[in-house]
Amino acid sequence: MIALVDYGIGNLRSVEKALQAVGAEVCLTSTPEGILSAEKVVLPGVGAFGDGMTGLRERGLVEAVQSLPAKGIPLLGICLGMQLFFEVGEEMGEHAGLGLIPGRVRRFPETGLKIPHTGWNQISFMPGSLHCPGIPLLEGLEYGCYAYFNHSFYCDPSKATDILARTEYGLEYASVIGRGCLYGAQFHPEKSQAVGLQVLRNFVERC
Repeated sequence: MIALVDYGIGNLRSVEKALQAVGAEVCLTSTPEGILSAEKVVLPGVGAFGDGMTGLRERGLVEAVQSLPAKGIPLLGICLGMQLFFEVGEEMGEHAGLGLIPGRVRRFPETGLKIPHTGWNQISFMPGSLHCPGIPLLEGLEYGCYAYFNHSFYCDPSKATDILARTEYGLEYASVIGRGCLYGAQFHPEKSQAVGLQVLRNFVERC
């Protein structure tokens, strides 16, 4: 059973359908009990960092989500959901995040590229290899495969060991993160066709 967290900000239906397409049994939940009783948890999200944290706080979900890594319950954050893992988000002022990963969420610098970063881009892991070895979330993906992004802010982890894959858009940033049973994808797996379905399948079956 995978709990898909409804905190009032996210494209829940498309994520739910994508998880079901790879064989997952999905339960939408907006309660701490629903989160803590699941085998695995997905935190989706689109929109602003501050609004996301407000949605979690208003539903009393912050402590439940924060407790998952220590309990060994796999947790996947998608787009804003991944960004909320960090200590601080800089969107429209500074906002405290969940603090699960040291680092900050920063706005893309002005480089002449269009912001938000929207569309298909590459995710790169283990430079020089053709396939991703040893990382459950990325098993079966080819180096430089394409995924679909839509975001104006990027994650900047304090520790390089938390970065599983990077993407280039004016600068090189962390597009996939991981620490223990905690995983995050800045791109949208539910919109990334075969690559995205493989990521979700890996989370369901391997993580």
